[in-house]
Amino acid sequence: MSPLHDCSDPVERAAGLREACAALRRGELVVLPTDTVYGVGADAFDPEAVARLLRAKGRGRNMPSPVLVGSPGDLDDLVDGLPRRASELMAAFWPGGLTLVARHKPSITWDLGDTGGTVAVRMPDHPVALELLRRTGPLAVSSANLTGKPSPQDCRAAQDMLGGAAAVYLDAGPTPAAVPSSIVDLTGPVPVLVRAGAISTERLREVAPDLRER
Repeated sequence: MSPLHDCSDPVERAAGLREACAALRRGELVVLPTDTVYGVGADAFDPEAVARLLRAKGRGRNMPSPVLVGSPGDLDDLVDGLPRRASELMAAFWPGGLTLVARHKPSITWDLGDTGGTVAVRMPDHPVALELLRRTGPLAVSSANLTGKPSPQDCRAAQDMLGGAAAVYLDAGPTPAAVPSSIVDLTGPVPVLVRAGAISTERLREVAPDLRER
């Protein structure tokens, strides 16, 4: 059984983060807490690791993995031509439950699935996730469930589903909410709400009054 580290204990948390970083460098998967549900993560720049993530979930390339970042500044190396509205939305809702879809830089050689040249990016509001991301850089992260099963708010529920497919489990207790992030597409002339979620449409429109619903 893959190790599960109790991140409420400082010594165990430090050990878990070290093991998680090492596993990700080896191309393995790690389960981590976020501010929505538990996620399963891989090195975003390792195509074999991302393919392993999709297989572990029973997910096809037509459902590419989002990317989590440890700071808004990480986007400078990932995406091109972010509109002013992106900066306003990040200032209001990052870290938090908002995923932004943007065009990634053509020079990036990752393979997240069939993305059409876009990437869905989020900065989660969870201390364990942020600490890991600041050590590893951007991670491809999807909910830590088998496709079609409920997204887990509990690390052991994730372990029951994924088992040995993940090398390390970082257990930070129940996540605050089972509601997924809201997704806003910024690749067109106006922002488009792709999925309603943790950030209400009303709150989003306070920052982006031109937001359209798909």
